[in-house]
Amino acid sequence: MDAKAPLLVFDSGIGGLSVLAEIRAALPQAPVIYAADNGGLPYGPKSEAEVAARVCGLLGRMSERYKPRLICIACNTASTIALGMVRDVLNVPVVGTVPAIKPAAGLTRSGTIGLLGTAATIRQGYVDRLEAEFAADKRLLRFAAGELVSAAEAKLRGALVDPAVYARAAGGLREQPGGEAIDTVVLACTHFPLLRDELQQAFGPQVQFVDGAKGIARRIVHLTAGQDFVRAAPDLALFTRAEDGLAKLVPALAHYGLARVEVLK
Repeated sequence: MDAKAPLLVFDSGIGGLSVLAEIRAALPQAPVIYAADNGGLPYGPKSEAEVAARVCGLLGRMSERYKPRLICIACNTASTIALGMVRDVLNVPVVGTVPAIKPAAGLTRSGTIGLLGTAATIRQGYVDRLEAEFAADKRLLRFAAGELVSAAEAKLRGALVDPAVYARAAGGLREQPGGEAIDTVVLACTHFPLLRDELQQAFGPQVQFVDGAKGIARRIVHLTAGQDFVRAAPDLALFTRAEDGLAKLVPALAHYGLARVEVLK
């Protein structure tokens, strides 16, 4: 294994930075390429076929060009749809992101769990299977809160976000039958932990939030155990489309250790 080979962290946008933060904490010496498919954002309204084709195609190109030692799909929507396909076509370890239903089931005291995700994520059979396996004796309420993706993207660009966005996400769960009992909410989109403070205010202090970032980092540590890491150049933020808003992201990217910004050719 080339010690300079990077970890490739992939998301539809900047949501995967919430996962990157945990990877940094666990493997601070690891070189990273953070790839954001801003050209395809958002994934939530897209069909399964569109997401699968796009993710497989992009990760194939990036794997060939950058020779990563491991790929992390830091996107719940992409993982629940395309993880198996990516593993089938790429000869590199691939770690996915799945809704943290199992830990939520262990934390809830009321037995009622909320799940916020994109429209594509919450309708997946994968989520049904997680619920059946780990939360069969709980009540799991789901809500498609796709506008939180845009809110997170705006926040990291320094823009103001209407607080009504967070109120609608909370109301989308609370107003369902039994929703008043929710005490644990699964953040089933990597963008959403970037809005944890705003969501906490909308839901109230009695609600706890769960996401899968720490578990992903632990898995990557396990898969790379014994490997050497050398950071030969500053870590890279890679985007799939040039846009004016990228310049506004530079301070946030630097905060996550991404000192270079490029657009995929």
